[in-house]
Amino acid sequence: MTDMPDRSPGGIRKAITAIVGVQVAIAAALLFTDLRDTLPRSDPLTRERPAGPSTRPYSPDRSPASMPGGGPETGPMPERLEISGEGSTITLTGQIAWGDGARIGQELSTRASAGQDVTRIRLDSTGGSVADALEIGETIRAAGIDTEVGDNGVCLSACPYVFAGGVARDVAATGQLGVHQHYFGESTILPAFMAVEDVQRGQAEVMSYLARMGIALGVMEHAMRTPPDQIYLLSREEMTDYAFVTE
Repeated sequence: MTDMPDRSPGGIRKAITAIVGVQVAIAAALLFTDLRDTLPRSDPLTRERPAGPSTRPYSPDRSPASMPGGGPETGPMPERLEISGEGSTITLTGQIAWGDGARIGQELSTRASAGQDVTRIRLDSTGGSVADALEIGETIRAAGIDTEVGDNGVCLSACPYVFAGGVARDVAATGQLGVHQHYFGESTILPAFMAVEDVQRGQAEVMSYLARMGIALGVMEHAMRTPPDQIYLLSREEMTDYAFVTE
């Protein structure tokens, strides 16, 4: 004789408990898979870390050692871009903070309205907000402004995107231009597929921007291979090959 389903209150509670238990187990398995996929793995592609004279430790709040063989740091970086200088050349110094895109754009507009057109921007920045860096770069290009990294200056992380906005671009012999991986988005607890989608969307936006600015996309290989706690310093030859330097 076939057993009849238990439709008593106790039986229903047991069935609901079993279903919830299965759902919790599935959710836990998915979460484990997401977390596992976001952790470093031991395959050759993920364990490869750039090494050698072009790769250095990176700290956004400090300028790195200025000499290829090492040396003292040049001091702390302001927490947001500071504007200095009068006339046609100004200097942007510090980290690129959220809101700096709109703030720098407003400053350039105000100076232009006062008849103080800026034609050249000197950069000394360890980077920061990618979105704001792209916004500043777009503003610079639309205004026809040139960019440069001066003697002993640095332009790292997201800063090269600001630099790329210049119509004409130059890096002094003792200046440094460096790239690495970026974070896109602020949430750290996301399913892996959502995190990957966010990163891919951000990288696509950056690549589209660089292409519009006339930068060779080969530079992204160095950026994507270099972890966020490291910085890849472009050689003079690489700056020229990727069309970062126009002068």
